[in-house]
Amino acid sequence: MDTEKDGKTPGLTAEEERDIDENQPPRAAVLHETIRMQGDQELERNVAALFWSALAAGLTMGLSLMAMGLLNSRLPDGEAFKVIASVGYSAGFLAVILARQQLFTENTLTAVLPVMSKPTLNNFVRLLRLWTVVLVGNLCGTLLVAYVMLHLPIFDTKTDEAFLEIGRKVMENGTSQMFAKGIVSGWMIATMVWMIPSMENAKMWIILMITYLMALGDFTHIVVGSAEVSYLVFAGELSWSEFWLRFAGPTLAGNIIGGSFIFALISHAQIRSESSAPKKDDTQKKDGAKKGPQADKDRDMESKRA
Repeated sequence: MDTEKDGKTPGLTAEEERDIDENQPPRAAVLHETIRMQGDQELERNVAALFWSALAAGLTMGLSLMAMGLLNSRLPDGEAFKVIASVGYSAGFLAVILARQQLFTENTLTAVLPVMSKPTLNNFVRLLRLWTVVLVGNLCGTLLVAYVMLHLPIFDTKTDEAFLEIGRKVMENGTSQMFAKGIVSGWMIATMVWMIPSMENAKMWIILMITYLMALGDFTHIVVGSAEVSYLVFAGELSWSEFWLRFAGPTLAGNIIGGSFIFALISHAQIRSESSAPKKDDTQKKDGAKKGPQADKDRDMESKRA
């Protein structure tokens, strides 16, 4: 009878019900706390550890530029083949995230949640320290790898030209486009970070799916894009002022807004709204549980005392 009232499937054994409980996806609050704890651990790391990890991540992100350039130079021209070449964009993200290196846009979500949960001055200072160190380390790594890829005799002329075309494609965007596409890119990375704890076994596919969509949409990313655009600077096709003002500044602002002020804020607000939902008083629950003759006797006794 109980199963009919609450809509449960009849005939399930106790073991099957345990299997159902174990296969339930984690609640949003669990994901929030998991990411918040990760962010808190990142905020506790010292500057040296953060910088070297961020530098390694910047160097590793050069794999995205390398993979796209190699694919573009070896595939025939045409939009269909560009869709295939976009898979190379995911190479750097896969390597960085699976190796647990410090990537700036990833930290715009994980490190922000502890600050939102406890918005103290100390936490804001810790967040700014983390962002500054990781961003500087990432940019140092991407600029270095772009310089090496251009000046060392590693790739053939066709591949070098493919690298230049990738950078030129990024710079076709105006300042407002850099900013707007950066918002979408930051939001997509934050979505990826939020999804990974609940789908740990499918982590590789989540990273591949999200970053591949970023490549198809030509969304701007401060770390990958700095390798692509600085390649143009080192080749003499672009000035440093254009690099910082047209690309880096608007893209960075967009990534932060998309990853922190939109996704992280909304996700945090969702959890806080759930945790502050009104709950029934324990005495009301007890009174509501009382039914039948005994409950009637109790009420009669209370009315006589009155």
